[in-house]
Amino acid sequence: AGVVPIAPYNPRNTDHPKDIEYRVEDRITEHSEDVQLKQSVLDETYNHRTGVERTNDAVKDCGLGHVRARGRVHARTEVFLALCLRLVIAITNYERGNEPGCEKL
Repeated sequence: AGVVPIAPYNPRNTDHPKDIEYRVEDRITEHSEDVQLKQSVLDETYNHRTGVERTNDAVKDCGLGHVRARGRVHARTEVFLALCLRLVIAITNYERGNEPGCEKL
């Protein structure tokens, strides 16, 4: 699909490393002359990855499998529903006297 994640560039796998920090920088340089990215925006976007990974793990822990939604709106909706389910499980466990942090009822 031509999608390049905002992920760190690994210079160890080449004899001629590029002067970039994120892989997407090389793709933009290759295909566009008038698009520029702010390094601070790339850093901020990459730092949000931890929260996304944690949410994906919560979805799997609740038995919903992998997030397979395509597109930002669909993925956000699926993650929102997964977090709602996780909240319901925590409330139910609390009311039953179980550990609220437990992922299963």
